[in-house]
Parts: sequence; C-alpha cells; structure tokens
Amino acid sequence: MRFDGKKVLITGASRGIGKATAIAFAEKGAIIGLNYISDDAAANETLSLLKNKGHKVFKQDISNPEGAKKLIDDFVKEYGNIDILINNAGIVRKHEIDKIDFDEWQNSWTSIINTNLIATANLCFCASQIMIKQGGGRIINVSSRGAFRGEPDMPAYGASKAALNSLSQSLAKKLAEYKIYIAVVAPGFVETDMGLNNISETEKINLINENPFRRMATPEEVAHSILFLASEGAEYNTGAILDINGASYLRT
Repeated sequence: MRFDGKKVLITGASRGIGKATAIAFAEKGAIIGLNYISDDAAANETLSLLKNKGHKVFKQDISNPEGAKKLIDDFVKEYGNIDILINNAGIVRKHEIDKIDFDEWQNSWTSIINTNLIATANLCFCASQIMIKQGGGRIINVSSRGAFRGEPDMPAYGASKAALNSLSQSLAKKLAEYKIYIAVVAPGFVETDMGLNNISETEKINLINENPFRRMATPEEVAHSILFLASEGAEYNTGAILDINGASYLRT
C-alpha cells in the first residue's frame, strides 16, 4: 500500500485515530493535510511526527458549514487537488434520557449531529466536486460499532453513526461512475483520549471483558484498515462498512 505523492486530508487529525492515520499515510509517501479545531500544540506535535516534507495543518471548525467548505478550498489551494479524504472528526458525550433535562438533550443532539453527520456530508459534497473534475478520488468515513448495537447512554452518537453509514453507501452508489470510491470503518472501542474520557473505570473493564482479545483496539489498527480501503486495488470495496471490533460485536 503506497501513496507516494497522494494528497490526503484528514479531519480530527491532532490525536487518536486521526493522528495514527496521518502517521501511517506519511510513512507510505502521502502528503498530509491535518485538520483540527483548537489544540494547536497537539496538531503541531502530530505534524512533527510525519515523515517527509510538504505536510500542513489546517485549523478549521468543520461543524460550521462555511468552515467545512473553507477547509476543502484551502486544502485544494495549497495542493492543487485532493486525492483522499478521511472523515475522522467526531464528538461523543453522554446524554442519558432518564437523567438530563430537555435543554441538555437538545444541545447534545444538535452538536453531535452537526459534527458527526452534517459536517461529514458537507465535506463529502465539497470534496466530490473537486474529485469529479479531476477524474476520481477516495473518501473513507469513520463510523462506529455503536451504529449497529445501539448506544443507550449516547443515543445521538449511535444515530449519527448509523446515518453516516447510510450516507456513505448512498454516495458510493452515486459517485462510482465518477471513479470516486467511498468506504467506512466501524471501530469498536478504541483506546483514545476521546473514548477514555467518556467512560468510568468500571465501564472500561466491562468493555474489555466483552472482547475476546481482552483489550481495546489501538488507533494504529484502525489506521491500517483505513489505508487498505483507500489503496489502489480496493476500489470494489466501495460502499463497504468494515467492522474493527475484535469480534466484540458480530453482525450478519
């Protein structure tokens, strides 16, 4: 899996899965645009870890439609085209229906759907306009096991990821004629700051115990699958949703 000279834009790239994916693509010869929203230090640390030259950070709030459009515009202005888009940015927070008031319920749904679903839809739209003109491209969206098994304490998160799966498959059918290939990775629980900050120690132990590996996935394992789906020769996987959960949740 080589990506020499390919221009790759990764959202939520300052840490976790995005960071691991950026490092992996750079090791395979790609030129990386790192999108992040606020943590300058983390973004620049990730940038410093990337092999070769030509990489750049793009600070932009993609939950704002204008921010999503500007991100694609700025990336293309810098590099001339976009070969691969990795929609990794996402947020999660608990919003238990039996423990919060209506205002918090509304705020949780609005912020999670805007970031996890609508921002990705906007980025897919803007990137696809460039990819159609240039004769093709690849988009990999990061979903979640929660889209299938349900998230009782975070229903907006599960709903956003289920909708993301549907969006991805719809666009895969529509854009195949333009040689734009779209696939999804659906990780289980991954050992990242975002994940660990939203669970208790007891919940962590329960998650580990439900997994035959008796551990969480690493960001690098998810990154490996992302690279495969974005690679030359994987085109017929367009529309696929790849589970990466260590057999902790099996679906047919």
